[in-house]
Amino acid sequence: MTSLDLSLDGAALTAALCDIESVSGQEQRIADEIEAALRDLPHLEVLRHGNNVVARTSLGRPERVVLAGHLDTVPIADNLPCAVRDGRIYGCGTTDMKSGVAVALRLASSVEAPHRDVTYVFYDCEEVDAARNGLGRLVRDHPDWVAGDFAVLMEPSNATVEGGCQGTLRADVTTRGQRAHSARSWMGDNAIHSAARVLARLEEHEPAQVEIDGLVYREGLNAVAITGGVAGNIIPDECVVSVNYRFAPDKTEAAAEAVVRRVFTGFDVAVTDSAPGALPGLGEPSAAAFVAAVGGEPQPKFGWTDVSRFSALGVPAVNYGPGDPNVAHTREEYVDIASIAAVEDRLRAWLTS
Repeated sequence: MTSLDLSLDGAALTAALCDIESVSGQEQRIADEIEAALRDLPHLEVLRHGNNVVARTSLGRPERVVLAGHLDTVPIADNLPCAVRDGRIYGCGTTDMKSGVAVALRLASSVEAPHRDVTYVFYDCEEVDAARNGLGRLVRDHPDWVAGDFAVLMEPSNATVEGGCQGTLRADVTTRGQRAHSARSWMGDNAIHSAARVLARLEEHEPAQVEIDGLVYREGLNAVAITGGVAGNIIPDECVVSVNYRFAPDKTEAAAEAVVRRVFTGFDVAVTDSAPGALPGLGEPSAAAFVAAVGGEPQPKFGWTDVSRFSALGVPAVNYGPGDPNVAHTREEYVDIASIAAVEDRLRAWLTS
């Protein structure tokens, strides 16, 4: 038996999941509890690969849909255990994305005979480098486990369909100089000072706004870290500015890299991580039917999500879940309880219609 009670309402289950700490790389306990809870349900086949848990119906329906959510969170910022006040649950992972996981678990436990066969995917390491992503490992090692005709990523979207996603690329831009004693600085060339030219390029860069299928994706190119220095009495001969480029899904990874290299012409640029975006694809019949079923005006997805992985497999996919993505990863992260209930009700109606 398990301590995770899937009969709890969506808000209580969200809080229970959040209070199981699962920073990226530390998902074993939450995966164990989810697996144990799902194995108590006779209408589901349950599969396990590492800290990835898959549960699916096999009713012979003409369509199979995938509901997927990641189990990991960013590092905790003194915001656990959860607190409930004024109709909201506050705490790490509440919006990104254990409220979405709670909705999927509630549906998995209570919708025994959906009109569509359903695969529920709960995976690890989404918040870190793409190479560690649990859904990526499932795609590589067990592609049949995640196959489907349509997919919903339970990412926070304010209970509104968000189409596609931005691509993301990280790169290190290195400046080099000449090491010297700081008492004789004129004999050296300070690489940290030279990094000011990198920051100036970023300041001058005008991020693009790209319209695709009526959705406007806002790009961004920003410094996210800077490292350099040898000792308190040495002029440094190297400095690295790490930059992150969030690019519209009309660009390939190669095209995005070309933009970054063009902005930093004359500097040493090394790409350290990259993942493609996904076009919205809202004209696909399955996506259009989903939008019609849950209602609302679709919006673009700012940020990268695993919609991209399903898109690469040729599976139409959207982001749809409770929670405000603007508060994800913040110390004050929260989710509105009403949003959890609304998403569950709409998905339940869609699965059983």
